Amino acid sequence: MSGSDVLTLRALSRATLARQMLLVREKISTVAAVERLVGMQSQLARTPYVGLWTRVRGFDRKALDDALEDRALVRATLMRATIHLFSAKDYVAFRGVLQRALDAAVQGILRDRLSASEVASAKKIGRAFFAEPRTFDELRKSLEKSGGDVRAKAYFVRCAVPLVQLSGGARFVRADAWLEEKIPDEGKSSARDLVTRYLAAFGPATIADAQSWSGVPNLADAFEAMRDELVTFRDEKKRELFDLPKAPRPGEDAPAPPIFLPEFDNLLLSHKDRRRVIADAHRKAVYLPALRVAQTFLVDGAVAGTWTCARAKNKATLTLKALVALAKKDRDALAEEGAALARFVEPEATAFDCRFT
Repeated sequence: MSGSDVLTLRALSRATLARQMLLVREKISTVAAVERLVGMQSQLARTPYVGLWTRVRGFDRKALDDALEDRALVRATLMRATIHLFSAKDYVAFRGVLQRALDAAVQGILRDRLSASEVASAKKIGRAFFAEPRTFDELRKSLEKSGGDVRAKAYFVRCAVPLVQLSGGARFVRADAWLEEKIPDEGKSSARDLVTRYLAAFGPATIADAQSWSGVPNLADAFEAMRDELVTFRDEKKRELFDLPKAPRPGEDAPAPPIFLPEFDNLLLSHKDRRRVIADAHRKAVYLPALRVAQTFLVDGAVAGTWTCARAKNKATLTLKALVALAKKDRDALAEEGAALARFVEPEATAFDCRFT
């Protein structure tokens, strides 16, 4: 299916927010929410809690803890070679095809640092080492016995061996041992399914957008093979956008409430052109050194500032740093939502404050 409609940045924003459960909180289970989002960035263990609180009606942090304990959710190195929260079902389904992204990360960082024999040896050692829960510090000490570039070998193991990160620390274990299920290799995983799920969560989008999100190169063939099953649009720069025919695309005037996002939220990391949610002028305030991504708040569907929350004795203070001029109604709405966020982030506090700088 094809179309010639042009979608503005505002229209793209509304479509993406709808799929990200950010136009209205939805009544959905924690595991189903993570699957809807096709994973959540989770370098910092606390970030998915805020990401789910802002999306799921009545979210209870215990629901996430229980799902990890029950192994319905896992944390693992996946898209862009970073730690993500995934459902166990999706992890098994997509770990193979995402190996292409992990291979690209390894090649980009470790080129010429390891020989073919060192690569083969490190993978064999890593698989045996993480048959039980252990840390990468322990792995590096073990690798010192064979000499060479120990850090390079450890990074290769992180990307080449399917591992999950256990809660409450830095221990990792082989995914097949943890889930008691074979992890399919790349040849048994479907780029088509990955593209479908990406568009459901982040579309309409370009091929470059999907590659930026996944880290998987050369997805053009998968898109072309699916072209008759998709609808196409153009953005304001005349780039081709792909989408699922029945995916939500609300109008530009669909109301967007004030939204608070955690560090590294995938909304800000899943498109090559991110102007649908953040203006170029604000990038330096959000995309920070050392690949950090700030905690942000959105007004009318776009990044309008950053936030922090600090607790002193029994008082929790949410501080909002605006990047744009805020109307009084927006400040009032942010203050109300911010007070609720402070109560969630600091549940043991007894007093709460929300201030703007």
